[in-house]
Amino acid sequence: MCLPGRVRRRPPVWLLPVLWTVALGLWGLPRQRSVWRDEAATWMAAQRSVPEIWHLLERVDAVHGLYYLLMHALFGCFGASTTTLRLPSVLGMAVAAGCVTCVGHRLAGAPAGVGAGLAFGLLPAVQFSLQDGRPYALVAAGTAISTLLLVTLLRGDGRGGRWAVYGSTVLVCALLNWLSLLVLPAHLVTLVWARAGRAAGARWAAAAVAAVLGALPLVLFSRTQSHQVAWIPPLTWHTLIGPAVLLTLGALGALLDRPRAGRLSVAAVGLPLLAVPQLALLGVSLVHPLFLERYVLFGMAGLALLIGATLGAADRALRPRLPRAAPWTVPVATVLALLALLPQSLAQRSPASRVDDVLAVAGHMRSLKRAGDAVVFLPADRRDTAQVSPAEFAGLRDVALVRDPVESGTLRGEEAGPARIRAAMLAQRRILLVTDAPEAAPPVSSARDRAKAEVLRRHFTQVADRCVRGRRVTVYERRHDTPPHHRQNRL
Repeated sequence: MCLPGRVRRRPPVWLLPVLWTVALGLWGLPRQRSVWRDEAATWMAAQRSVPEIWHLLERVDAVHGLYYLLMHALFGCFGASTTTLRLPSVLGMAVAAGCVTCVGHRLAGAPAGVGAGLAFGLLPAVQFSLQDGRPYALVAAGTAISTLLLVTLLRGDGRGGRWAVYGSTVLVCALLNWLSLLVLPAHLVTLVWARAGRAAGARWAAAAVAAVLGALPLVLFSRTQSHQVAWIPPLTWHTLIGPAVLLTLGALGALLDRPRAGRLSVAAVGLPLLAVPQLALLGVSLVHPLFLERYVLFGMAGLALLIGATLGAADRALRPRLPRAAPWTVPVATVLALLALLPQSLAQRSPASRVDDVLAVAGHMRSLKRAGDAVVFLPADRRDTAQVSPAEFAGLRDVALVRDPVESGTLRGEEAGPARIRAAMLAQRRILLVTDAPEAAPPVSSARDRAKAEVLRRHFTQVADRCVRGRRVTVYERRHDTPPHHRQNRL
């Protein structure tokens, strides 16, 4: 019963989607205490000192420098754990969901806004990055904030230096990952679609140019580290299936929104946000392979907006005929989507959802190693297992390593040449090899790795083998056919 003179205040429209996204993020957050190779890079970098991080960024991963510094601060405050590693992504996606809700609400009403915010957290790509210790969720949050600011400005509220805030937000996103600058051409299409005036266009251009110029030093410097993305495969027809499905769904949602030129609508905001970054990155990848879905994850906000607009249209269509059923449109659709996606959601929260787990194989080291054993990593990148779990590798001699990762300013360290690696391995009686599981192992390419594989094949015998979650540890004992010094001379 309400007292006279008191107005009952409703909770903000963004609250439910934010809480919903946080709940989805906290659900199974530890993933059975598994950490995959990309998260291991964050883990290793964040535990270094600030000067050591700067030393690292001079050699590799400059594109993620701001993120590593942020995670360094969080690890220092709350300790290194899977919760600290992933909670920023949960909160980032929650912020993105709140912004998506506000945009949908302003452009198409409360049902469309709430539907968009709830749908955002359920999208498979979002659920993957929701619990991933990498910067892509924070980039999604920043681009969602900039999109909300753009909508607010185009709807007539350009006071208080909000264009400067818009440009600053785009710049911060670019410092987290400069491919987020692809949001700018998406916003430009929105400006053209909505026929924004010359004044708004000029202010947007000034903010966009300032953001690009601010990020340009990072863009140019990180290009000197382009070898880090050399592993990305060229485009194939299989690669194009995912973007084609997403763009088709987006186009259908835009049609249901009945977009009209000259009007700021959900379609005018959501469709460019979904389509332009994907198409631009696909175009770049025709020249230099660079397409990964997580690089344009922020575009999923556009798909969520279009889904929300569809739910809003269904709500409006039902209200004249079934006024009691209309309010249940969004809740029922959300529950049905949750049930339909439940197998996929459960899979995303299991260790098997990632290509490997650097912690799982480390757990077997105590039972396999003996005093005086050596360890070899093939390829050298698999040294991340020892870097994330140093206690499990205590007492093992890393015979190929000449400079550790911190000293060398790398994530994997610097190894000796093939001849020195061969000699060091032949001086051992037992070697533990840490490598990829057979189904995930890349071809041996470097001379160092070929030397490791050759010595083990010709002069050692496999006596134990453990393979778990994409990683493998194999114990080798030296054959006793010839003395070690004879074997070295023969080679």
